[in-house]
Amino acid sequence: MRIIPAKIPITEIDTDAVVVGVYDDGSLSPGAANIDGMAHGVLSKLIESKEITGKRYELLPLFALPDIQSPQVLVVGLGSRDEMSCGTAYRAAAAASRKLAGKERQRVAFFIDEGWTPQFSEAALAGVLVGCRGQDLYRAEKKCHVFAETVIAGSDANILSSGEILGQSVNLARQLVDEPPSEVYPESFAARARQTAEECGLEIDVWDADRLGEERCGALLAVARGSNRSPRLVQLRHQGGPADQKPLALVGKGVTFDSGGLSLKPSDGMLAMKCDMAGAATVLGAMRAIARLNLPLNVLGLVGLVENMVSGDSYKLGDVLTARNGRTIEVHNTDAEGRLVLADVLCVAVDGGAAKIIDLATLTGACVVALGNDVVGAMTNDQSWCDVVLHASESCGEPTWQLPMFSEYAEQIKSDVADIKNVGEGRWGGAITAAKFLEEFVGEIPWVHLDIAGPAFIEKAKPWISGGGTGVMVRTLVEIARVLNDQTR
Repeated sequence: MRIIPAKIPITEIDTDAVVVGVYDDGSLSPGAANIDGMAHGVLSKLIESKEITGKRYELLPLFALPDIQSPQVLVVGLGSRDEMSCGTAYRAAAAASRKLAGKERQRVAFFIDEGWTPQFSEAALAGVLVGCRGQDLYRAEKKCHVFAETVIAGSDANILSSGEILGQSVNLARQLVDEPPSEVYPESFAARARQTAEECGLEIDVWDADRLGEERCGALLAVARGSNRSPRLVQLRHQGGPADQKPLALVGKGVTFDSGGLSLKPSDGMLAMKCDMAGAATVLGAMRAIARLNLPLNVLGLVGLVENMVSGDSYKLGDVLTARNGRTIEVHNTDAEGRLVLADVLCVAVDGGAAKIIDLATLTGACVVALGNDVVGAMTNDQSWCDVVLHASESCGEPTWQLPMFSEYAEQIKSDVADIKNVGEGRWGGAITAAKFLEEFVGEIPWVHLDIAGPAFIEKAKPWISGGGTGVMVRTLVEIARVLNDQTR
């Protein structure tokens, strides 16, 4: 897709469609007002008759309006002007984009609101790119069609560039999740990470199975034993800050397919398990954006990549594993494998001198039970650091809710055989006991765990996004990096 700024009035622009915004109080965006004036008040009449309500993400296509060059005007509802946010701008633009992407279009113009802040405009452009890309990667007849050209009004060159970078980076994460596990496995993900690093100027180091053994990553290696796909640990570095600046570490779970191991999942529970590497995909997408935006701080991206499969060499219930930091772990459930992978990767982040850590993982069904499919669960050992993460997620419109980390939950993962075990006592509080397990591997470093099991992958499309991978938290991680950069100036 080619992104170009609008240089002529909306009424004269030659496109297949133009998009304008309307608020729920009936007020029109500048582009909508221009359309209304030239088309003899048609929008005002539709608002008066309540055919247009301005409700968030409402879409109404209008065709062949008099004196309007474009054959279609798509009106998108923006909700309350007072409650406008980056999240609303992102989803409104994505909803309009998704609607128009239902057929091939050469050129589409977005005049949603030319008076928006740069932050809203950037989010909207990212939404445009996300909305017109679907999960139909292998369909002969596509349901979504990327526009050849997109005209954007009300944005300067910097906003066009940063919005495009964010949208492309979210789509990178989405595509990795949507690809089948026969295409995305530890070696191929690492190869994609290397390609991304070369394109963006990131430093990269990839540890293979032999190196992981040398580096004492016994928990990660145990999970990988059942597969004929060799594990990898990918380290990406963005050196945008001073050489002595300790990095922000972003850690992602990359289980490229999860059968459950010997604690085998049922077929229905296994069907979507290509998405179990969404944390790793999110980290790669965020690192791409941070590098492309050339943010002036140091960031370390780490992803642990394995398949959790069944074979004669699968790790077993009752096994005792030794993680990189020396902690011993009794295995009570081989389907609680993501935390074992993250244990070693978090240790690498600590040894890499991280100042602060965020890990992301499709870790527990318990988090989905607690918060549903649309909300990320956050757990932490440092409230001030968690507040930064929560504020950034709110500003991006990616809902996140903090769960408690009371010491009583740590009692549930104590083992009579080893230092700890990899599950708590029964089903209750499973998202928190998983986080208490991870806490054993971060030391005193400020850390936030984000359980993205609900929103990372959706079964059914929403108005603003197709089903499949969502790229959730890519934009939030970039916003966190921006906030940290502002704090160090």
